[in-house]
Amino acid sequence: MIYILMLVVFVLGYLAIALEHPLKIDKAASALIIGALGWALYAFSGVDFHHIGEHLSHHVVDIAEILFFLLGAMTIVELVDAHQGFSIITDKINTTKRVPLMWILTILSFFFSAVLDNLTAAIVMSALLTKLIKDKNDIWMFAGMIIIAANAGGAWSPIGDVTTIMLWIGGQVTASNIITSIIIPSIVCLIVPMIYISFRLKGNITKPNQEESNKHVTNTTTPFERKFVFILGVCGLLFVPIFKTVTHLPPFVGILFSLGVMWLATELLHRNKNYEKKSGLTVISVLKKIDIPTIFFFLGILLAVAALQSMGHLGDMANILNDSFNGQTAEGIYIINIIIGLLSSIVDNVPLVAGAMGMYEITETGFYAVDGMFWEFLAYCAGTGGSVLIIGSAAGVAAMGILKIDFIWYVKNISLLAFLGYIAGAITYILLQ
Repeated sequence: MIYILMLVVFVLGYLAIALEHPLKIDKAASALIIGALGWALYAFSGVDFHHIGEHLSHHVVDIAEILFFLLGAMTIVELVDAHQGFSIITDKINTTKRVPLMWILTILSFFFSAVLDNLTAAIVMSALLTKLIKDKNDIWMFAGMIIIAANAGGAWSPIGDVTTIMLWIGGQVTASNIITSIIIPSIVCLIVPMIYISFRLKGNITKPNQEESNKHVTNTTTPFERKFVFILGVCGLLFVPIFKTVTHLPPFVGILFSLGVMWLATELLHRNKNYEKKSGLTVISVLKKIDIPTIFFFLGILLAVAALQSMGHLGDMANILNDSFNGQTAEGIYIINIIIGLLSSIVDNVPLVAGAMGMYEITETGFYAVDGMFWEFLAYCAGTGGSVLIIGSAAGVAAMGILKIDFIWYVKNISLLAFLGYIAGAITYILLQ
């Protein structure tokens, strides 16, 4: 009974999130309710309280790592924005034609995501969009394509997506192999929807005027300050994957270190200014602009998925897939991974990949060996399938929160494009085999 009830609560909460605008209820409220209710129901499932505490503690650590990373990255981006640092890029993008601008921004997102990760890329590019485009619908359309680009760019890089990092650290794939085997399908995943949308987009975008672009900046900064903070911010973000590779510590430790360095640097940079001149340019003032509802939404939805994982829903799903499609054949592996990718647009891809890693052991040879076909294709599918729905990936959730993108609007305008790219990339991988 509890097993079914948890599913019902999750589905109803998911519908409330999807219908956020018609219901006029913020998605964060719905997410927090289903997250808390999921664990409350799990507590009445008959499982020993000690084990519930262990499960919850384990998931809270994983969730906290994501939230701390998100907070750090958002603060760094806001700090660069407060210093008008993004004008260094936006001033160089002079085109107002929709199609060339779309190609420029998506290609930037694709490679930016591979070097950093898809979440950071989405946060940075979402901040850039508001500097380049005035119309809300144009911003949302470009953001939708950036989500697809960020997820595609993260799939082929060992540090570009949480699930790829999990497979890399877990020993299922090696860095060099995942790059060479997945980069072409990932490029196809982006190019197909880009070609499709290029025929739909016409005309020019409207640029915001300077006052609107920097409406929250109360004091103009000097060219040196803009360049200094921008370069420091970019270097701080680039430092995170290097820090992780060298220390093997979670990415949030690196992002918090980078934020600490930027905090110290900006305090020293503005130490001789009076309060009025430096107000709006310090980390303390920037923290007031962080989108806290997005953080709570992330917390709620991840707690809800964690409850389903602990109750066994996701493990049961993995077993059903394996039994239904025969995970010991190439055809079965293709189908299972494609379905896992599509499921990751509904529930978080991290527990799905964790379930797959726990279900299949690494073998000496065959599909499940190190760099085997199952793990390669899983990296692609889990990394890119989340683009089909906006809450199916960290990049999508971040962009949704920052730009206030409507769930239903995304389904109507972007989901089909993301699905076409996802399937095209999957077919490309299969043909390359």
